[in-house]
Amino acid sequence: MPNANEDKPSAQSPAAPHAVGEPLRVSPVAEDLARRFEAAGFALALVGGSVRDALLGRLGNDLDFTTDARPEDVLKIVRPWADSVWEVGIAFGTVGSQKDGYQVEVTTYRSEAYDRTSRKPDVSYGDSIEEDLVRRDFTVNAMAVALPENVFIDPHDGLKDLANRVLRTPGTPEASFSDDPLRMLRAARFAAQLDFEVAPEVIAAMTEMAARIEIVSAERVREELNKLLLSDHPRKGLGLLVDTGLAGYVLPELPALRLESDEHHRHKDVYEHSLIVLEQAIDLEEDGPDLVLRLAALLHDIGKPRTRRFEKDGRVSFHHHEVVGAKMVKQRLMALKYSNDMVKDVSRLVELHLRFHGYGDGEWTDSAVRRYVRDAGPLLERLHKLTRSDCTTRNKRKANALSRTYDALEERIALLQEQEELDSIRPDLDGNAIMRILGVGPGPVIGRAYAFLLELRLENGPMGEEAAAAALTDWWAAQN
Repeated sequence: MPNANEDKPSAQSPAAPHAVGEPLRVSPVAEDLARRFEAAGFALALVGGSVRDALLGRLGNDLDFTTDARPEDVLKIVRPWADSVWEVGIAFGTVGSQKDGYQVEVTTYRSEAYDRTSRKPDVSYGDSIEEDLVRRDFTVNAMAVALPENVFIDPHDGLKDLANRVLRTPGTPEASFSDDPLRMLRAARFAAQLDFEVAPEVIAAMTEMAARIEIVSAERVREELNKLLLSDHPRKGLGLLVDTGLAGYVLPELPALRLESDEHHRHKDVYEHSLIVLEQAIDLEEDGPDLVLRLAALLHDIGKPRTRRFEKDGRVSFHHHEVVGAKMVKQRLMALKYSNDMVKDVSRLVELHLRFHGYGDGEWTDSAVRRYVRDAGPLLERLHKLTRSDCTTRNKRKANALSRTYDALEERIALLQEQEELDSIRPDLDGNAIMRILGVGPGPVIGRAYAFLLELRLENGPMGEEAAAAALTDWWAAQN
């Protein structure tokens, strides 16, 4: 790529081969749109993450553009061109659209900043792309390709930082994080997504300003945490959050896992163990990143600090930490505004993650296996992965024994599922049959009878309608 000199990329120059090649790949979408803006008297440039990903050779179908046109002018240009248009982000200067399978966002040059009492940024529009780029979060996201001329714009050495795989801010990190504290979480997220290092001055500012994250809404924090957890290297980002103190504000249960130990009371490092479990769970994923599984793996032991007890024989116990942990998970995820289904699923996995460990103490009955399947419900496959991931012992013989034992449990589950349709365990009699046999109408008694028959089904397996009816009749007689 031609530069002003060998060491420093010029602020404006013919674009690097990848940066040009990738916009051409999405042609005629990008070029056609740029021509329309040009004809209307406005500038258009591919910008931010789209340029970064183009240079990394990983540009997808989400295209981000910036322009000097105001949102109302953008709408006039985009509406007759796009397949569909949405205005969800128009208050922040962004018009979204879809064209030929590409998700296109066009944002007016802008600057935004938080005040100390508001959770929402104040948006003001700028008049130059340089002004727009200086307010972006990191130098690797502060590059642009002006279209249709394909002029590469890099006033903050983003290309150099991209080559060095480092995250720096265009201005001072203190000013950047003061403008939008969420950028501190984005630093951790990009470190995890891109496997980049964070510049020392950025880490120092994150540490000093960690408390500033409290001004950001829970929803925005949650979305950054999700992107971090779903990345290829979540440990890297999570470690950064803990080391800078940010986790203490957004996920305090994580640094709390760093339990002190002494020479008299030894136990495994719960924090390190949790990160290993997360990595091992990721290795077991089959259909792409699974946020429910990853959250459960990371948080499965958060009940341990509250339940730690020092026993007389020198051991450390964490009795019922799975029950306490499930409640803590529910509280934390609700505070982060996760959906009710997500809260329920992750907390349920945490509650069940120790259940298997009773299996190796003695042969489970078929009834116990049925209850394991019933309690896991649709989370059974995730529970299998979480349970297997929870083995982090370095003792190969112990690890192999645990793996074989769980193999045996899964084989029994598969056999019972084939024989009894465990995925849909229900009594041998439905509500209508119960009312007919007992000679009663709808009411609470039907629910109690149904629960009685379900317990019989779990205990004995399929009984058949005749045997179930006889048992129901005996139960009813005992009630009266």
